[in-house]
Amino acid sequence: MSEQPSPSRVAVVLGGSHTGMLAARALAGVADRVVVVERDRLPAGSEPRKGLPQARHVHQLWSGGARALEELLPGVTGRLRQAGAHRLPVTTDMVALSSKGWFRRWPESHFMLLCSRDLLDATVRGQVLSDPRVELLDGTEVLGLDGTDTAVTGVRIRTGDAERTLHAGLVIDATGRASRTPHWLAGLGLPVPERREVDAGLTYASRRFRAPEAVRGGFPVVNVQPDARTGQPGRGGVLLPIEDGQWLVTVYGTRGGEPSADADDFGRYAREELRHPLVADLIDRAEALTEVALTRTTANHRHYYERMPLWPENFAVLGDALAAFNPVYGHGMSVAAQGAVALRDVVRRRGWGTAGLSRRIQKAVARPVGAAWELAIGQDVFYPGATEHGPTLRDRIGAAYVERLMYTATGNGRVARRVTDVTSLERRAEVLLSPSVLLAAAVGPLKPALTEPPLTAEELKRAGLLQ
Repeated sequence: MSEQPSPSRVAVVLGGSHTGMLAARALAGVADRVVVVERDRLPAGSEPRKGLPQARHVHQLWSGGARALEELLPGVTGRLRQAGAHRLPVTTDMVALSSKGWFRRWPESHFMLLCSRDLLDATVRGQVLSDPRVELLDGTEVLGLDGTDTAVTGVRIRTGDAERTLHAGLVIDATGRASRTPHWLAGLGLPVPERREVDAGLTYASRRFRAPEAVRGGFPVVNVQPDARTGQPGRGGVLLPIEDGQWLVTVYGTRGGEPSADADDFGRYAREELRHPLVADLIDRAEALTEVALTRTTANHRHYYERMPLWPENFAVLGDALAAFNPVYGHGMSVAAQGAVALRDVVRRRGWGTAGLSRRIQKAVARPVGAAWELAIGQDVFYPGATEHGPTLRDRIGAAYVERLMYTATGNGRVARRVTDVTSLERRAEVLLSPSVLLAAAVGPLKPALTEPPLTAEELKRAGLLQ
């Protein structure tokens, strides 16, 4: 059975998670009808979703992603805040131990939005699906693309035992890490795309805690980072304040230093394996609300679709289907939001159905990927076994400069701001190569190194760490 083409502009988005919903929103203003095809049955509210195990781990929206989200969905930031999400200034409300020491808590340069992934997805999904131009087909499997090596004309889908074809003027793959686009392109007679993977062998273990009552109104992010250059497994931990007075805590380790799913071992790992026991000290005084969720699907991988010599019309790839990042850096959702804005802008500027539109889309959505990709692999490539041949000369040169910047940022507020310009995805990495930043990096930090976490006496007291 085939659904006959309509004279209206129809877009089909494959995948109904964060990226897919934002892509649907981006296209709703330029298409007459947007159909979101999702394999799972999506929950009505902020309940956990079966096909999204990573939702149980720490997530954040850097301000670059939050601004893109607000541009696509005006008012969404306010709705998230009303539902309990936190807006924390960077680096004012960050207590972070880098490989080069504790960062100071400088005046606000950017910010983070923090809440559970379930709350974020439910809020975004509700706003997107309230648009009558967007239709959801959940519980529906994508079988493949229809078309040729020059143009995609639709997608084959199956709901229950019924198969049919959705004809479309534009198809967007937002199916995430499990994307089958390379296989689908091969089926159309196109070559295998260039791909790079950097897999540090990271394992994530996460639990939710009820924060002590005195800190439920707000507490800084705590981030104890590993050092990728020691030749040893990297071990780290993150504590994020989320809605309902809870802390979401993730500990993680690379090959040979992985945490376990044993609830009794969670606190021990945080205390004995991390470079500082602060996370363990905090959760010792909190109430565990969940068992441990464990995930090993954390590799960085990127498809360079924008470099392919041939690319079919009416098709583009976004989000984790294009580039997936080690989640410890918290960039995936922000990059997806910026990619959706780029998708919208290209279609608006070039016009629906114009020749070469999909290639222009693919190049545009690849741009937000660049900075996040370099930040992620710049560290992960140094872990044993992360790549087949180890770090390249370019990797080594780039990492050496970033390390110098991080060292300088521990005691130089201006350099710290430039670093957060990039980590928050507000500006491109080129700002780190300006003459003033290069000079500051050569000079080094202007203030002495901190020897203890930069928590105030009041914060220590409220958290139960100071009597």
